[in-house]
Amino acid sequence: MLTLSRRGFLASLATALPLAVLVRRAHAAAVVHLQTDPATLGALADAVLPAAALGTAGVTRAAAAFRDWGANYHEGAELVHGYGTSRLRRTGPSPLTRWSRQLDDLDAAARAKHQRAFRALTRAQREELVRAALNGQRLDRLPAVAAAGHVALAVLAHFYDSPEATDLCYQARIGRTTCRPLSASSRRPLPMVKVSER
Repeated sequence: MLTLSRRGFLASLATALPLAVLVRRAHAAAVVHLQTDPATLGALADAVLPAAALGTAGVTRAAAAFRDWGANYHEGAELVHGYGTSRLRRTGPSPLTRWSRQLDDLDAAARAKHQRAFRALTRAQREELVRAALNGQRLDRLPAVAAAGHVALAVLAHFYDSPEATDLCYQARIGRTTCRPLSASSRRPLPMVKVSER
């Protein structure tokens, strides 16, 4: 009778399933994790985004948009090539599996230090844990979203690449990436409505 150790069984299973299938399953599990536990991601977004300027509704929108970006991420998708080059590039492996683990790590650090979940901490306590988690990360510029080494940087990069961030920066309804009719192109963008008026 053939006996197989647990390690041997897992090794044989890994060779039986193609790597692409394992990667897709890991990505799907990470998407489910982000969708079923939105509070931790929301608490992170509140800690790293300009919450005072965005308001609660704006932070919630930004976190939801980031979750949607992750759910729609496809490894190997063709990217638009840069200006002046015909070299085609493709998206890399899904970063969601790494980011889901980092959210769990933030929650574990919160429970270890404060005996409460990350989402239950004050904003100052969450900021402190995020700063510790970002130790060793490159912080002199924002990376492309998918290239972010930490989920906190990914949330920041995703938000600051959005039309809402551009509007917030200029305090005007510019609507970057949206089409305006030619008749409206010479008009100045309307000013932003303050958060208290939303």
